[in-house]
Amino acid sequence: MQLFKKPNLNFMKYKFIALAISGFIITIGIINITGVKGINYGIDFAGGTLLQIRFKDSIPIAELRESMRNANLGNSKIQEVEKGEKEFIIRTMLPEKDADQELEAHVIMGNKVVEVLKSSEDKIATQQGLADLNNIDKDELAYILESFSPDNAKELAEKIIDLRESTKLKGIIENFNQITDENIDSETIKFLKEKTFLGSLCIKRRETVGPQVGHDLRTKAAQATIWALIGMLIYIGLRFKFAYGVSAILTLTHDVLVTLGIFSLTNRELNLPVIAAILTIVGYSLNDTIVIFDRVRDNLKILRKHHFEEILNVSINQTLSRTIITSVTTFLTVASLFLFGGEVINDFAFTMIIGVIVGTYSSIYQSCSLLYFWKIIFKPKKGLGK
Repeated sequence: MQLFKKPNLNFMKYKFIALAISGFIITIGIINITGVKGINYGIDFAGGTLLQIRFKDSIPIAELRESMRNANLGNSKIQEVEKGEKEFIIRTMLPEKDADQELEAHVIMGNKVVEVLKSSEDKIATQQGLADLNNIDKDELAYILESFSPDNAKELAEKIIDLRESTKLKGIIENFNQITDENIDSETIKFLKEKTFLGSLCIKRRETVGPQVGHDLRTKAAQATIWALIGMLIYIGLRFKFAYGVSAILTLTHDVLVTLGIFSLTNRELNLPVIAAILTIVGYSLNDTIVIFDRVRDNLKILRKHHFEEILNVSINQTLSRTIITSVTTFLTVASLFLFGGEVINDFAFTMIIGVIVGTYSSIYQSCSLLYFWKIIFKPKKGLGK
């Protein structure tokens, strides 16, 4: 499939403008990262607690935020998991001055979030010595049931907890009739009503990352990106020539810096899925760049009498249909993730969208421009045309 029939666009004519635009964006991004907002590290890198909570009744996200602010937890980030205002992901971190506290401090902070969100009825029931059936585990429930049915306590506990965690109930039992529907006898239900209560919320997931683990993850993420670039430099240097390798790595570095700059300007959270997206962008952009470089290498043999800048232009035009088709199909996929994938993968999808756009732009304008400037500066005697 070809979108363009023998295109003849003079891309290299705008090489200086393209470099100026990229330089401007990267400079703004670096200034923002180093001197203004900085990078908004997520729990993976900064340490903190992530809670995925489902409520029995719908609750507006604005009300949640107000409750958190009133409890001095206003720095917590709340994301709605699904429409209906019943399930949320809450990320909470200690204030920056206390961020290096031990893991226990982050656990305590997470416990405080749960206490703030519990209803007054939950707190009264807990003070009366009742167990929360929506947050109790199988062993705790089996222990309670032993006084009622010693022989079947474990089996009953597993049945009830499996019901609670089923796709039907999604982690929370809203009333005891839902247990009755699962063929659990009325005497067991009566006993449970005496010993337990149905809390207004359930904690479906809880992750706590200490500051040291966050620091280690941040270091390893940076190392992974650097080693990926070095590995690509070696591969392209062997597969083509060293000049191609350097141009490709500078192009990929450009993509990473522009993406990080835009990410910082939009104040989005940098976490491990975002790092995965950045590494995916690096691979995507490299693939596009190599296609163009491969055509450049072929054209150096075919168009020997042409100037190098002209060969670069011809190569970009010859691969333009492939570049656009690949970019559009990839963009449609990640745009769908961004629009319909939910809040949990929103940052990942946003990073991919920026990466696809920047990667396509850099493959066309930056990679060949850098190869051209390499020839002008270092004047290799062979391998890069006239």
